[in-house]
Amino acid sequence: MKRHVDFLAWLHIAWGIVFLLVALAGGALAAGALAISMGTSPVQPASPMAARLTSFTLLVVSVLALLWGALHLWIGRALGAYRPWARLLALGLAVVNLVLLPFGTALGAYACWVLLKDEGRRVFVE
Repeated sequence: MKRHVDFLAWLHIAWGIVFLLVALAGGALAAGALAISMGTSPVQPASPMAARLTSFTLLVVSVLALLWGALHLWIGRALGAYRPWARLLALGLAVVNLVLLPFGTALGAYACWVLLKDEGRRVFVE
């Protein structure tokens, strides 16, 4: 069962990297929307307020993605070290990941399967 826990740790790290990339892309889009709203070019957007709102929304989503990705990286490293508290936090993340179709659902279901089996529990006790 240790190989399943190790694989789950790597999946958490990979999922965290994906969310860090999403945060980076969202930050770039937020900067672009802000530049559009504050631009002084002859071609102005129809509503600079809409561009600012879009920029703010993208920034909030980027910060959330950054936090979510960093949390997955942290938990992935702790799972790989077989820390008992990491099992509980990974189960909490698994419940939330179930909503993120399709890859989050697969990760959440696999995490529940690995971490709730008796063999999986014993990995973190030893």
